[in-house]
Amino acid sequence: MNPSERERIAKLLKQSLPKVTGEEAQLGRDLWPTMQRRLQQPSASRAWFERVRFNQAWFNQAWLNEKWFDWALGAAVVAWLVFFPAAIPVLLYHL
Repeated sequence: MNPSERERIAKLLKQSLPKVTGEEAQLGRDLWPTMQRRLQQPSASRAWFERVRFNQAWFNQAWLNEKWFDWALGAAVVAWLVFFPAAIPVLLYHL
């Protein structure tokens, strides 16, 4: 794209967007109280999110925080590489 095309595109963009004056740039009201009311309202999606977050926390406590799980995963990777040496480049590629 050469400079004349950039200038043309910039000119077209400036023409397509309306100019904003100082008075129009200010909001007519404060949006924060409305946002606080919306955040405090319980909703079905929020209840679902809390349930999923609880389940993830339980899963993390039950499995992923155990040291034996880390060792078992490491042993599985080592066994995989011993039995399938051609998988070493695949593993290195994904690291």
